Amino acid sequence: MVSTRKNKSIFIDKEAIASLSLAQEGILSPVTGLMNSKDAKKVDASNMYNGKSFPFSFLLAPNGKRNKEVLESLQKGDEVSLVENHKIVGHIEVEEIFEIDPIKRVEKIYGTSDATHPGVASTLARLGKYAISGKYEIEFEDVKASKQKIAEAIAKVEAKHITGIVTAARPINRGHERLIRLALEKTDLVVIFLSKPYSEENVPYGIRYEAVDYLVKNFLPSDRVIVVPFENTYLFAGTNELLLDAIAIQNFGCDRMVIGSNHAGLGMFFESHEIKSIFDSFVGINMSVDISSMFVYCNACKTLVTQKSCPHGMHHHINYNSESLLDLLKNGILPPAILMRKEISSIYLSRMFPN
Repeated sequence: MVSTRKNKSIFIDKEAIASLSLAQEGILSPVTGLMNSKDAKKVDASNMYNGKSFPFSFLLAPNGKRNKEVLESLQKGDEVSLVENHKIVGHIEVEEIFEIDPIKRVEKIYGTSDATHPGVASTLARLGKYAISGKYEIEFEDVKASKQKIAEAIAKVEAKHITGIVTAARPINRGHERLIRLALEKTDLVVIFLSKPYSEENVPYGIRYEAVDYLVKNFLPSDRVIVVPFENTYLFAGTNELLLDAIAIQNFGCDRMVIGSNHAGLGMFFESHEIKSIFDSFVGINMSVDISSMFVYCNACKTLVTQKSCPHGMHHHINYNSESLLDLLKNGILPPAILMRKEISSIYLSRMFPN
């Protein structure tokens, strides 16, 4: 993006760019832009925006001495450039500059301000005291590319029902595979939204994508399963992850979502002889949500089962524990084939131990 005149600049990072792009492309709808102070207060108090559930205000409040000086100097109607790594990536026409409380902000997102909580310290380090609102444009092709890839896949198979699955696939195992296969029985197209965080991780996105892509191309109907990056910014890192996942998946074009029954924050309970979850309290989520039972390998049945469908005790069951599988891979050990396909394990090991 080339500036036509000398503007003041705000310096942001790739995580902020991705978050702004998600709103700009309609993936966070009903939120499509930055909120002013009035709207921000309403959303933080009600968890609603334009009559639909949204967990917290959508703000841009970058930290840094230079950013603080620029934000304090801006007036309504000014145009300010957005800069990342010495490159202009967007601009904002200023509506309002207002003060925020970073501690209250992280408490709203994460449910705590405890710096030992994963994500809180890094988010606090990125947050400044001043937020900027106004119409903006941002350059970020990744979200547009994902929208286009999904649209093309829908058109190719003339899909009427599209199921979304969000996963980190760290590592992808036979439990994931069974979940995908069951979803394929009830839908025309499965979209695997592969988590792409903006913090350091023990298994890089590129390795995880290669493994999932290999599974899709070699063991699944590849015209009916696609993999797209899921821009897992700090917005999705807190207690409201499920709501934001659902909002994003729905706005990407899915009419169905599949999640595991052990997913954090699901909050399943019984009411009037019916199983309820946190999804029953969301307003504006019109997808059907399939809560899948947890898969285990039964050494008596010699196959994948759920605890509900297997008569054998838990002492016969081997859980598909991602952390345990990852520990094996980190130590250069090939996980048992009953838990991970050997071809998939080999991809992880060859990338983690290139020599």
